[in-house]
Amino acid sequence: MNEILSRALLRARLTDEDVAARLQVDPKTVRRWLEGRVPYLRYRWALALLVGMDESDLWPQLRPARPWPGEVVTVYAHRDSAPPETWVLLFSAARREIGVMADSDFLLDEDSAALRVLAMQAAAGVRVRVCLPDPAEAAAMDRRAEKGSISRLVASMRVALGQAEFRLHRVSGYNPVCYADSQVFVFQQVFGVRAGRAPVLNLRGDSDQEMIAAYLDSFEQVWANAQPVE
Repeated sequence: MNEILSRALLRARLTDEDVAARLQVDPKTVRRWLEGRVPYLRYRWALALLVGMDESDLWPQLRPARPWPGEVVTVYAHRDSAPPETWVLLFSAARREIGVMADSDFLLDEDSAALRVLAMQAAAGVRVRVCLPDPAEAAAMDRRAEKGSISRLVASMRVALGQAEFRLHRVSGYNPVCYADSQVFVFQQVFGVRAGRAPVLNLRGDSDQEMIAAYLDSFEQVWANAQPVE
């Protein structure tokens, strides 16, 4: 029996059926995990997000000797390698606040599923802040981009986000940040590499931990100087 996983699901008020529905697997599969079978990597990540724990705490037998700081949970080789449901599960699990500072394509990768969750969370009272590059600045930096089409995309996202706070920034040379409560994802920027192929850091912990504090401070500085969109 995986008693750690069982207790984690109880604390999160999730049943076998809830987990099966969220991860789109058979309830029998969830029961096998509770009986001790180790899930595939994508499902371990998803379960860890659902219950707000480290993968290594749920399955201690998989815990490697890690030379990096304690708040680093996972390092993805690139954003596209993260399970597709990662962002929806991340935003769904938030109880206090969500922040997204990324390229506009990030929120549309899953056919706007992330946008719908953000809107639902904002309507439920979670503080949701979304900060995207200003379309005019993006078009100026990339001559191939069409300002009008980018502006229309941003306008449609503003509508889809409902009660979420929405701002546009003109900052360059930053690492995009996406967080929900104590869970933080940092998208690395690599020259000549598209956003989806760049590495991602997954951090978890309190805002007074050095790495997390640095990235959240970066978010706040960009947010403070960004232009609100009503």
